[in-house]
Amino acid sequence: MCDTPKGQLLSRTLAMPSDCNPNMQIFGGWIMSQLDLAGGILAKEISGGKIVTISVSSIEFKKPVNIGDVVCVYGECVKIGRTSMSMELEVWVKPINDDGIKERYKVCNATFHYVAIDSEGRPRAINKS
Repeated sequence: MCDTPKGQLLSRTLAMPSDCNPNMQIFGGWIMSQLDLAGGILAKEISGGKIVTISVSSIEFKKPVNIGDVVCVYGECVKIGRTSMSMELEVWVKPINDDGIKERYKVCNATFHYVAIDSEGRPRAINKS
C-alpha cells in the first residue's frame, strides 16, 4: 500500500461521536459526505463557479474510522471535459489518542464527478485557461 496520499490536502476534520454507527465507528455515509465536500471545493476552484455532483463511479472502504481520528481528504483532478470534471479522492486518518499520535493510514478512495453549472442550474463550459 502506498504510504503517501495522492494529490493535495483538500480538507481536515475530526471524527466525532455524533458521526458513529451502532458499532461505534464512523458512518460510511459521513465519510462519503467528507469526500464530496472536499472534491466539490476543488471542482469549484477549477471551474471558477458553481458545480454539482453528478455521480460517484467508485468508492472503496478499506479500514474503519474511529472517534477522535483526524480525517484528511486528499485529491486531484484527473479529467476535465467541456462541462465536467473527475476527481480521484482519498481519505487518510491520523489517529491521536492518550498514547500520542499514531502513523496515518488510508481508509477510503473514491472517484467523484462534477458538472459546472450557470445561475440557472444548466451545464456551462469550464474555462481551461
